[in-house]
Amino acid sequence: MSDAILVLNAGSSSLKFSAFAVEDNGRLLAHGQVDGIGNVPRFVLHDGVGTLIEDRALADDETLDHERALDLLMQQLRRWLGGQRIAAVGHRVVHGGTKFTSPVVVTTNVLAELERLVPLAPLHQPHNLSPIRRLMQSMPTVPQVACFDTAFHRTQPEVAQRYALPRHWYDAGILRYGFHGLSYEYIASILPGVDPRAATGRTIIAHLGNGASLCAVQNGRSIATTMGFTPTDGLMMGTRCGQLDPGVLLYLLTYQKMDAAALEHLIDRESGLLGVSGLSSDMRILLASQEPAAREAIDLFVYRIGREIGSMAAALGGLDAIVFTGGIGEHAAAIRSQVCRDAAWLGVSLDDNANESNERCISDAESRVTAWILPTNEELMTAHHTRRILKLKETSP
Repeated sequence: MSDAILVLNAGSSSLKFSAFAVEDNGRLLAHGQVDGIGNVPRFVLHDGVGTLIEDRALADDETLDHERALDLLMQQLRRWLGGQRIAAVGHRVVHGGTKFTSPVVVTTNVLAELERLVPLAPLHQPHNLSPIRRLMQSMPTVPQVACFDTAFHRTQPEVAQRYALPRHWYDAGILRYGFHGLSYEYIASILPGVDPRAATGRTIIAHLGNGASLCAVQNGRSIATTMGFTPTDGLMMGTRCGQLDPGVLLYLLTYQKMDAAALEHLIDRESGLLGVSGLSSDMRILLASQEPAAREAIDLFVYRIGREIGSMAAALGGLDAIVFTGGIGEHAAAIRSQVCRDAAWLGVSLDDNANESNERCISDAESRVTAWILPTNEELMTAHHTRRILKLKETSP
């Protein structure tokens, strides 16, 4: 019976997991999550083909934290895997800073360095590191690999990473890091089999979900991206404001007497689709709503994407393809339609029927720029890196 690679992706109130066979071409064995951490936690488990195996409350204790949630998850997963041994664990870690430019085996020294990056991603990094720390205690002989959302963007030219601040701040690590790197890396890895011209050419990948960003990719390498020093920058998102004049923050600090905590809550948790609509951060709810404010939020979301597509195309010096991925990118035909029509000046021509049917290629025969819907798979990318770093049986993502 094949050993398994476990992939963990810890969020603020959830712990997502996937288990892949070490052999059998990396077959997906199971996936699911513990959600409602800190509230009413539930354990959800699907088998490798998506059949729901279990969906039940984990505990009545509303103080369940990530470490205990991991313990409970491991109990349930071991029962499901039976005699299959967990050979390694791969983790999605949002921030690798300037030092970690590729996946790395986690040691106590590596963990300490990653903890020093918490101020650069305070909403994500602590949750990403919590399962690593716990597994070091509970499964000390099982190797763990950290895969970074920032790493894919380290191929960008230095000029694309700099801010116009005094040089010593760049040297201190204030630069454009970019995020969603595992998603972009996965799409870049499968693009040669989908559209060889796009794979070697100039492609914009649109990762659109509750978190949203664009990446300009040329010959499989990141050239520019919309997120910057933090995942708050760039596009409008579910609850994040995206690009914002820093003068607005200075005004709120000085004249509205807001403190840093209040600003963080405003720009990361109260803004974006939720803030503009006053209704929801969920694009599905907004698209179904008749409220004028919901329409305004959608229009602003699309407008900001259109402007940033122009920026990414400029960085690439043209455009050969656009790829939609992420929850909104993969499922919201209305958003894709508006984005493509706004990009007609770049040579994008949409096939409406293909778009409405969620077909893989949604551009028409006359389009100079091909348009695609490609589901992302950050978990598979993480498993691939874990397998490669530990020299387990190699498979492609």
